[in-house]
Amino acid sequence: MLPLVGHQREPSPISWAQQQLLLSKLPRHLARMALFVLNTGVRDDVVCSLQWTWEIKVPELGISVFEVPRAHVKGRRRTRLVVCNSVAQSQVELVRGQHETHVFAYRRERITNVTKVPVMPYRPVQTMNNTAWQRARREAGLGDLHVHDLRHTAGMRLREAGVSESAIADILWHSTRSMTHHYSMAQIVEIHAALEKIRDDSGRWNKSLATLKLEQQQARERQVANG
Repeated sequence: MLPLVGHQREPSPISWAQQQLLLSKLPRHLARMALFVLNTGVRDDVVCSLQWTWEIKVPELGISVFEVPRAHVKGRRRTRLVVCNSVAQSQVELVRGQHETHVFAYRRERITNVTKVPVMPYRPVQTMNNTAWQRARREAGLGDLHVHDLRHTAGMRLREAGVSESAIADILWHSTRSMTHHYSMAQIVEIHAALEKIRDDSGRWNKSLATLKLEQQQARERQVANG
């Protein structure tokens, strides 16, 4: 086993063009989950676990928040809040009613006899990093893109949008604030407003230093290959 220090992979946030290409290669259920991560900054294991009983509707904003129990939070120190922006909420509405307990679910569609009963049931998605994800990232030319890189992408876009560090910490669950029931409506409004800033391509340039180094290395390799 290699030690963690010195062998941790650099985050690889994606551009808007790469996002569009990746989503076009993903199956529909994974594309929806990926969009949810990109617009909430939540960890992929939380997306797979997300349940309808955790939903709290906020009519004033026209969105939902999800109170994630401590058992599903890394470190299990406290419950946490997932706030939806308009894009994340749209993905929730698209899957509402598919599965009794879980927000995001999957079913294998029939290739033949599509009208024949019984219809195959929806079931929870165990992991986003499956063969479909790996095939999509390969076809999109994104190398070993990790699902967690979508979370890094959300974080980078929030910083580029000028969102305060405290709001980013709340969104990415880096904050040391107390239980979610102590969140005020003002804080939820602040987080929602911050996430609304990353729902569309703003034209900002969101390349990390690691991405620039990789692009430079690839350019040199192409020059060598072309003589």
